[in-house]
Amino acid sequence: MPTFSTVRAALLPLGFLLLAAGACTDLNETVYDEITDTNFKPGEKDLGSLVAPAYRVLADMYMGWYGIVDVAQEEPADVLVTPERVNGWWDGGVYYRQHTHSWTLNSYTFSHTWGDCFSSINDVNRVIYQIESGTIPVTNDSARAGILAELRALRAYDYSLLLDDFRNVSIVTDFTAKDLPKQNTAQEVYDFVVTELTAVIPGLSKEAGVAMYGRMNRWAAEAILARVYLNADVYVGTPAYDKVIPLTQDIIDGGKYALDPSYRTPFSVAAGPLDGGQSHEVIWAVPYDHVYLPVSNFHMKTLKPELRYVFNMDAQPWGGSAGNPQFVDSYDPDDHRKQDTWLMGSHFTADAQFGYDFTDTIPQFRGPNAFRLGFPVWKYEIYSGETGSSDVDYPIVRYAEVLMMQAEALLRTGQADAAAALVTQVRQRAFAATNPAKATVTGAALMQGSTYLYGWYDTDGIVKTGPGGTPVTATTGGAFGGADIQYGRFLDELGWEFAVEGHRRQDLIRFGVFSTKAWFNHAADADTHWRIYPIPQSAIDANPNLKQNPGY
Repeated sequence: MPTFSTVRAALLPLGFLLLAAGACTDLNETVYDEITDTNFKPGEKDLGSLVAPAYRVLADMYMGWYGIVDVAQEEPADVLVTPERVNGWWDGGVYYRQHTHSWTLNSYTFSHTWGDCFSSINDVNRVIYQIESGTIPVTNDSARAGILAELRALRAYDYSLLLDDFRNVSIVTDFTAKDLPKQNTAQEVYDFVVTELTAVIPGLSKEAGVAMYGRMNRWAAEAILARVYLNADVYVGTPAYDKVIPLTQDIIDGGKYALDPSYRTPFSVAAGPLDGGQSHEVIWAVPYDHVYLPVSNFHMKTLKPELRYVFNMDAQPWGGSAGNPQFVDSYDPDDHRKQDTWLMGSHFTADAQFGYDFTDTIPQFRGPNAFRLGFPVWKYEIYSGETGSSDVDYPIVRYAEVLMMQAEALLRTGQADAAAALVTQVRQRAFAATNPAKATVTGAALMQGSTYLYGWYDTDGIVKTGPGGTPVTATTGGAFGGADIQYGRFLDELGWEFAVEGHRRQDLIRFGVFSTKAWFNHAADADTHWRIYPIPQSAIDANPNLKQNPGY
């Protein structure tokens, strides 16, 4: 994929420049074999390369090992599970602890996010300092303002992730600061994110094509701000649903994006504008490349080893994760998103000599499970010759989310029928080839509870009140069934549309389900401190100004 190969080449001058700036300065030395700050004078044409380091961290943060999408957002939720397999995957209990909400202060699953976010923030602060101090001369005032706005928007996005995961973090904007930063409250971090994004959105590019692919434009920033407002009640206790609607409407009215006819297009190799441009739905993505940015390995974690021969892959997958049977069973049988997300049934090698069957059952989290139990994820395209690192880009924001954020805001502000019209729009492609009439959903339906059968998934495949307990029905109530979840049907819609995209933990928290319901081998727990992660102990050891989050 050319996107990040281009960025990689662009990174080299900046990398040499930064190395030179930090080294000893012998003004009489003649340098022939590298680029230094004396012979590299970046101009407007180099601005893309100057911001690239700040974006580079996102690649590892999202689809890299222990990335946000996988371990931080999906493993603690009710869609994906990574049980022990005959080829391993206990891994010291890391996935079990995420699943059961029993992680520890030293878990890498969230310290990875902490480190990546602050690494990106540091890169942003450095480039802003270099531009404002004149170390990187940008003489075009318009270009200078645009690049500074983009950098501030990216930094605000990093802080929105930290707010979601940790709440109380240090706000750092001065690259030259010497003192250890103080700890800010969740309200202060929220206010910072909102203020920064609101300030820079008017100055961000409205370009939606090649030039801004993988970068923060106006529409991406508006979507991120809408996402923050959607979760404001969780973050700071003050709902802001009314602020979601104008932001999402501006994206809709901008006319730059649309739903793709096929649900799978945004997750295909050819989705991005430099790889065929098949998707008109992706607003902001992390571009991946198996040569120049070989970090996207989520497909290796979920596909079973023998699928190498079904898809003619160059690498053998590891076969850990699968869909939680309770979630998989919640789909309407005519909803095409089910088969577009999960690899189900029988699959054969190209020569039809071997076949493999996948069943929607996983007896228990830890035990003598076989390789092929549970449906693997294949939402992200698997292609012939695929290696251990995928070329499929990860969509941070797509147009479907914009529509669904507006729908939820309308639903929560008493406009259920208007919300239903948007949800119907999103559902139409999922039922177009099966039963188009089922795409239509009403406002009254969205007000109902969830169809998800919450409860303990026992070894016999029956959802119960606990190991060996009584079977659960949809109306059991409490920790079981989903009928008592306010707007539960809308939560279902979010699950079916955004499964395995790194949304689910946030959604469950917002709908009050994360601690109150049981699923698979996760028991309900009224203790809400699990809704935020602990500050990594390594960070507290390095900065005594940081105090641990309550409950840890």
